[in-house]
Amino acid sequence: MKNDLLRVLMASAATIACGFGMTEQAYAQNDSAAPVQTSEASADTGLADIVVTAQRRQEKAQSVPISITSVSGQTLEDSGFTSLTDLQYVVPGVQYDPTQGAAFQIRGVGSTSFDFSNAKSVNVVVDDVVMDAQRDNGLIGLTDIQRVDVLMGPQGTLFGKNSTSGVIAITTNKPVIGQFSGTAYAAYGERNDRNANLTLNVPISDQAALRLSAFALGQDGKGRYVVLDRNLGLVSEWGVRGKLLFRPAPALELVLAGEYTHHIDTAIRVPVGGPAGSTYAPAAALTAAQIALGVIPGPENADSADGSLGHNTTTNKGGSLHVNYEMGRHTLTSITAYRETTFDNDTPADLLPRNIYAFIPFNSGRLKTHKFSEEIHFASPAGGTFEYLVGAFYNKLNARQTQLQWGTLGAPLLSPAGVPSPTLYALTGAFDPITKAMLGNAVLFDAANETAAAFGQVKITPARQFSVTLGGRYNYDWNRQTIGYINIDPVPITGYSPVFVATSSGPTEAFRSGSKKGGRFTYRIAPQFTISRDVMLYASYATGYKPGGVAFVGNRYDPYNPESVKSWEIGLKSELFDRRVRFNVNAFASKFTNFQATILTPVSTGVGGFILASAIGNAPGLRSRGIEASLAIKPARQVTLGGSVTYTDAVFTDYVASPTANYTGTRLTNAPEWQASVTMDYADEIGAGLNFKAHLDYGYRSRTQTVTGAMLGDILAPPVSNPDGTKTPNSTYSLIPGYGLLNGRISLAKVDGAVEFGVYARNLLNTYYSTGWQIYGPLGLLHYTSPNAYRTLGAFAKINF
Repeated sequence: MKNDLLRVLMASAATIACGFGMTEQAYAQNDSAAPVQTSEASADTGLADIVVTAQRRQEKAQSVPISITSVSGQTLEDSGFTSLTDLQYVVPGVQYDPTQGAAFQIRGVGSTSFDFSNAKSVNVVVDDVVMDAQRDNGLIGLTDIQRVDVLMGPQGTLFGKNSTSGVIAITTNKPVIGQFSGTAYAAYGERNDRNANLTLNVPISDQAALRLSAFALGQDGKGRYVVLDRNLGLVSEWGVRGKLLFRPAPALELVLAGEYTHHIDTAIRVPVGGPAGSTYAPAAALTAAQIALGVIPGPENADSADGSLGHNTTTNKGGSLHVNYEMGRHTLTSITAYRETTFDNDTPADLLPRNIYAFIPFNSGRLKTHKFSEEIHFASPAGGTFEYLVGAFYNKLNARQTQLQWGTLGAPLLSPAGVPSPTLYALTGAFDPITKAMLGNAVLFDAANETAAAFGQVKITPARQFSVTLGGRYNYDWNRQTIGYINIDPVPITGYSPVFVATSSGPTEAFRSGSKKGGRFTYRIAPQFTISRDVMLYASYATGYKPGGVAFVGNRYDPYNPESVKSWEIGLKSELFDRRVRFNVNAFASKFTNFQATILTPVSTGVGGFILASAIGNAPGLRSRGIEASLAIKPARQVTLGGSVTYTDAVFTDYVASPTANYTGTRLTNAPEWQASVTMDYADEIGAGLNFKAHLDYGYRSRTQTVTGAMLGDILAPPVSNPDGTKTPNSTYSLIPGYGLLNGRISLAKVDGAVEFGVYARNLLNTYYSTGWQIYGPLGLLHYTSPNAYRTLGAFAKINF
């Protein structure tokens, strides 16, 4: 297969190169690369330029015909947020769902899947390297960040793997030759909120420099394990990153980067309860037992009476080598990367001590991934009638997961005398459909996703005020997955040897592995018209693609088909009143075909009940359309104001998942109709060599559903059809009401920037919200909470040297 991919890669590269013509004049790059740098310093009378690399070269964001939101590292620091997933509270149009595979969404659309063959709809790209592993957010710890750029809409032309919804591109700071400098930062606040990091830039010679950063951060949760008297909901992260810059010749630059990062959290699901008589209400005896132990189920509950600790742990390690070689006025770039991720989860689902009640007391797994990628591209100089960029890309991701779910499904695990149950139901096990022999008590998944691509883009400027960008990419993908069964004996009770009973049969031998392969050409056309030096109109038409794959749901062989999208966008970018005002607005519409949707499917427990498992299915039709607008104002030298708003209408236009589940007309999960943000920054010298600085930001998002069509209600009874064609779910258990978060920071800093100290507030108004909801058999309705759902006050100090 590898040879086939390489042949496709080379043939496609040659085809695109011939089509675009390797002219000596320049043609630019695609809108779909990562934005570059946000300038922090601004003139006394105008707004600072925002410089991006959305087309793989440095350009003013105002001159790029694409919707881009760029957030500087300083803005992220001022907000008080410390996780990349918190970007959803800073950038309207971005969402993150922690419950179904942990993935981003842009404009309401994204992949929320546990399946290992499923490509992400929103790619996270760190220093030009695609982070495509499942359960990998791409970056742990927002330390030494230059900027984060969000590119809206299909971005496959110049990025490593096609991204049907968009790209989140993170750029970390590069070493600086000939300069010794550093930054030390420490903050401490409520509930043990802590953030400490150190960055050093060390010159090695007149040709080389090293940049190192280390961080440790976290916060205790609001909840408690009341029986164990332990904290519930805590987050803790630490890591180190390094970059070595080497310029052996003026035309050659090499950057070797590496990282090792670690994350652990106990943000597990806790009981909410449910209306008596509803399809998702827990048994009354369970609720009474929880209340007796001090846990009051409800929409703001953060406690659990579970008798064992739950946690999620992620470890990332990897490195990359960037090589840039100037060939006259052209540039040849190579990006080579390798990365490993380990994700361990141990999340028992009992909600009570095991001698009172147990459902799935053993629920754990380990996912290990490793990937290799290589990208080479050749770029012309900027400016002139033609700019171009052509390149090739190869990526292979391997994943292996072992998962066990063993339960008593309602009976106590331990008798009053402490004797464990002699039988455990192996929900992740299986018996042979023919011989009925036990195949194993745990499931083992092996998956490999391989991609080869060739791409190119050209920008033609026939007149000073008009240009058009044409980009194309051919992707060839081969995704395969195998399911197997193994016997594990890790029950942590001395001398315990239960009899395992599988609750379902496994697939026949012929359906224990599968693959999907194929290729697709996608493209982008983007004309732009410059009305004046500071006002530009643009339009864009782009297509995107995600390969198909094979999943296994409840031991069932479950293939799904490729997804495609057609996207239109028209926009205005402007700077007015001597650059004191910057106003951008655009309208967009995306039409998806065979969208790879995740729904919850009932899977039998084998003893008369069921649990809901995530499954991927193709929704024939989906649309996302709306308007995005942003405004920045600098009314005075000391003050900068900003605001942005996004309206998104993201619904299924054709999706009949089953005879009783028609989702046509329903909104996508975790897709707010409205998102908005407002920021204010003030800085001025107050004497005694000090500056006073103040920052406020407020982010709002309207209500969302965390399960498609309020899923369980749709399984048992379809949603109600409205006269306008929309549908109202008959169950609202997964509804998260709209909410807003206000953050602030006040500080004093020396005029030369050497020292700064101050106070911060995150979620100043103490606005509570849930991050996701689940229904879990007889346990009823559960939800997840976040430390950011409660007010945090603290103080910080920063030293630059």
